[in-house]
Amino acid sequence: MDKAAFAAAIDHTVLGPETTREDVLRVVEEASEHGMNACIPPCYVEVASEHASGVTLATVVGFPHGQNMPEIKRREGVKAWKAGADELDVVCNRGFLLGGESEQFRDELAELVAAVPVPVKVIVEASELAETELRRAAELAVEADATMLKTSTGFAEGGARIEDVEVLAEYLPVKASGGIGDYDTARAMLEAGAERIGASSGVALVEGFPE
Repeated sequence: MDKAAFAAAIDHTVLGPETTREDVLRVVEEASEHGMNACIPPCYVEVASEHASGVTLATVVGFPHGQNMPEIKRREGVKAWKAGADELDVVCNRGFLLGGESEQFRDELAELVAAVPVPVKVIVEASELAETELRRAAELAVEADATMLKTSTGFAEGGARIEDVEVLAEYLPVKASGGIGDYDTARAMLEAGAERIGASSGVALVEGFPE
């Protein structure tokens, strides 16, 4: 993988609760300059898409806990797509999963996938799940026709872990996200099977690529 391909695998991210318009515009500018994608809050998608039209924009749905009503998640995703989002990162409802409500877990994801013509990544918060639970979440995401599995919102204590990436990669392409702050960690995630990296330190990751 050369530097350009590495950069193209990074979703340069700003999703904190105090994120401002200026923060988002800075991130999309950095993404444009370095050849990365950007992952931003849904309230700024429209302005970001107008500011940096060449950047692939991801935004989040049901963030960060995933327990919005399914209809609200679907509507949120549709509105984000219409505002200019190229990809959606939706937080799964772990309550449905852990409570044995597999059909509800799958169906709310499937309804969102069917409602938009853009890729949908399912955030499973892998570090909070046992392996059997993680595998079940992945199986249901496959049944929902999701595009990708994402390890974390970035706000859980565990973040991205090699072992979780390896499990998830058995089912769908993986976006490793959560606590990835340097090139070596990002590279390890890619070697474990991730195809995308989500990180607030995207510029540092690209600049750390060995020349």
